[in-house]
Amino acid sequence: KPDRDSHIVGKYLQEHGYRVIPVNPSYAGQQILGETVYASLRDAADALASSGRQIDIVDCFRKSEDIPPVARDAIAVRASVLWMQLGVQNQAAADMAQAAGLDVLMDRCIKIEHKALAVVPGPGVA
Repeated sequence: KPDRDSHIVGKYLQEHGYRVIPVNPSYAGQQILGETVYASLRDAADALASSGRQIDIVDCFRKSEDIPPVARDAIAVRASVLWMQLGVQNQAAADMAQAAGLDVLMDRCIKIEHKALAVVPGPGVA
């Protein structure tokens, strides 16, 4: 749904050079933002593996209580980062992911953080 934060953030990330693979069992097989939607993180990882790619960041737009299975899947697909969006916090999932070597962020928006880190050219610089 174009008015949802997940869509807005995904589109922003695409516009800044990131490949965003949507995961949503309700829309599996459809296209969102020009990418095939997968039913699960493991399905998405398997599809990427066939082209020698892997998932780096798992960006979670889920209720806090729904995060532990996502964290387990992020570990299983060997992601590097488990990112929980604004309002999403689950310490048990964070501890599990960190113990497996993932970097974890909670209650932070990847779009806001990206914008804050973006380098703005100075006067006369294009």
